Amino acid sequence: MLNTKVTAGSNTAMAENEDCGEAQERRGRLTAVLALATLISAFGSSFQYGYNVAVINSPAPLMQQFYNATYLERYGTPMEGTFLTLLWSLSVSMYPLGGFFGSLMVAPLVNRLGRKGTLLFNNIFSIVPAVMMGVSEMARSYEIIIVARVIVGICAGLSSNVVPMYLGELSPKNLRGAIGIIPQLFITIGILSAQVLGIRNILGNSTGWTLMLGLTGIPALIELLLLPFFPESPRYMLIQKGDEKTARQALQRLRGWEDVDGELAEMRLEDQSERAEGHLSVVTLLSQRSLRWQLISIIILNMGQQLSGVNAIYYYADSIYASAGVKYNDIQYVTVGTGAVNVFMTIAAVFIVEATGRWLLLLCGFGICCGSCVLLTIALNLQASVSWMPYVSIACVIIYVIGHAIGPSPIPYVVTTEMFRQSSRPAAFMVAGSVHWLSNFTVGLVFPFLESGLGPYSFIIFSLVCLVTLVYIWLIVPETKNKTFLEISQMFAKRNKVEIKLGDGDLPLKESKDSLEDVVKVTAF
Repeated sequence: MLNTKVTAGSNTAMAENEDCGEAQERRGRLTAVLALATLISAFGSSFQYGYNVAVINSPAPLMQQFYNATYLERYGTPMEGTFLTLLWSLSVSMYPLGGFFGSLMVAPLVNRLGRKGTLLFNNIFSIVPAVMMGVSEMARSYEIIIVARVIVGICAGLSSNVVPMYLGELSPKNLRGAIGIIPQLFITIGILSAQVLGIRNILGNSTGWTLMLGLTGIPALIELLLLPFFPESPRYMLIQKGDEKTARQALQRLRGWEDVDGELAEMRLEDQSERAEGHLSVVTLLSQRSLRWQLISIIILNMGQQLSGVNAIYYYADSIYASAGVKYNDIQYVTVGTGAVNVFMTIAAVFIVEATGRWLLLLCGFGICCGSCVLLTIALNLQASVSWMPYVSIACVIIYVIGHAIGPSPIPYVVTTEMFRQSSRPAAFMVAGSVHWLSNFTVGLVFPFLESGLGPYSFIIFSLVCLVTLVYIWLIVPETKNKTFLEISQMFAKRNKVEIKLGDGDLPLKESKDSLEDVVKVTAF
């Protein structure tokens, strides 16, 4: 099996490889260890990403009053409106900027500390800012909040990349999609939790807002206490650390059976094929011909995810609800309802992703978002003159949230794990995460100007982004459901104009003008 060559015309070799795989492979199941490792890592890390996205929305007026009162105490004059706007913009935008910095730390940390080790280390970037934000009012310092937002952003930047990587490497291939969506599910639960706690009768008031900001440290403490009892990624232990004994024990705990020789053999085979490459840096990844279209795909998907208008939809939501006649005090409950829809549809995606596949969910999701943005533009322009049009606007918001929750939000993390092998995966997540957070930061920075200049027509731009992303997915991105890393690499090989072979054999049988570097060794998982 080690010297079997896989080329476009080598159907017999593929059949032999599949037969060997079927002989060794057992269908993976969701064991207690795998389920608990998934829930603890997602709650301890991904939940915080979502929570800190939404936690400052409800107490925003109270926080701005605190900024103004603190300035007045210090300098004896009220803060100018433009300076207050600047401080508040920094409080909001420092979070995605911290996320970008966190993404840049992904590859060096996961290669040095491991996947689980990085998640444990990352809790520093949650607990410290939680304490800082919790005591900010007592310390009479708004600067503490702004600095804490940068630090907790670093936490989110790391967790948004490392959790999908960790869970993707723990999961059997038949559960990789469903488990890969769990981090996004906990992001939406984090958003919903912040919205619920932000209700004025709970913590969204003058006495509770600092406590609400500080609560982000609790999931980190729980993860810090419990995650050490769960295994490190077996792929990391075997391929990167050379510790077969620990990798075997981890696999046995995760799979729930003793015979894991087949999976270990696949990992060893990948290790052999990657030794010549070593760990790919971002610069090497960008120049690697064999990964060109995979890299372009994750960049397009992450840009499409963030530039599709999801943040703008939430920005407009309150005014849309108000125009439909929802009372001011009731808008907060409708917002919570929208967050609940987001959670419910992400739960639905967990259960349907292995049945429908990634490709279809991405297409449907971006298609729904595109149509919703167009209809929302029309509805916002007509709602002053047509009495029932505000209700159409509300429907567009809810439909958009549903569309984004089933595809654009969760699936890019799943396919980033699946499109890359062990040596290139950390660098790929660093690139994907950087694009994700820079796009998020850009929308936050540019949308207020778009909104003031174009008004509702700004959603046409978002609809075009959705359309372009949809067309790219339709033409380029393959279905990766239930595929081994070998099969996924084969699907991209023709587009990348490279040959694929398995193991340490010679060059492919057929003549090729490509250089030796363009011959890619890949393995099954």
